[in-house]
Amino acid sequence: MTPSDALADAVPGAPSDQAPRTPLVRIRGVNKHFGGVQVLHDVDLDVHSGEVVAVIGPSGSGKSTLCRCVNRLETISSGTIEVGGVPLPAEGRALSKLRAEAGMVFQSFNLFAHLTVLQNITLAPVKVRGVAKAEAQERGRRLLARVGLADKADAHPAQLSGGQQQRVAIARALAMEPSVLLCDEPTSALDPEMIQEVLDVLAELAAEGMTMIVVTHEMGFARKVADRVVFMDAGRILTSAPPAEFFADPGHERAADFLSKVLQH
Repeated sequence: MTPSDALADAVPGAPSDQAPRTPLVRIRGVNKHFGGVQVLHDVDLDVHSGEVVAVIGPSGSGKSTLCRCVNRLETISSGTIEVGGVPLPAEGRALSKLRAEAGMVFQSFNLFAHLTVLQNITLAPVKVRGVAKAEAQERGRRLLARVGLADKADAHPAQLSGGQQQRVAIARALAMEPSVLLCDEPTSALDPEMIQEVLDVLAELAAEGMTMIVVTHEMGFARKVADRVVFMDAGRILTSAPPAEFFADPGHERAADFLSKVLQH
């Protein structure tokens, strides 16, 4: 089954008398070790098409590692991860194809300093997807307009603010037309005044139906934009619930303690 075939089975709003929708991202029994340290413990998580899942928790809880495992930037020690019904391949072109389905937005932007903004956005679609250069450039300019940077196509990353660079990174990920967008603490490297401009872009994508897994410390985003909040601690998912339910009653003592501290600030 190809990712596109599986996605056809994951359309929101399917009649309730049909079989349950296939998760777009399916994580089962995932464990991850770094040497002798276990950082993920038997993690199970389903993310459906069009769903926004905010993953929160204290530093060192395994949030970013889990996010990076979804497109095999980190290899899992045991368990399974499927994207669009397809198990993550170990290597080669099949892995590149699956990674194209799971776009990644990093904490530190990871833009190529020697390339222009438009070149950063068009590189992967041309090299990985085989998109014609002219088509990739047209798509790139549309995406720059979408994230409010239509006038920055010919700029280099060093000429942009941190918030602008992160918006370029989001456009770059979207240029691959991924099935799911993975955001690993996308605002953690930004100054406070730049955070909202990035969160606004993510909120717009959510409103348009983009499937997202967002590792974040921004409780306002988790409360207002996410469909579900997943709380992790010590490499385990302790609770998972809709935002209204989670913030009213986290359902776990550790989650309640975490919220009591972060919401004071």
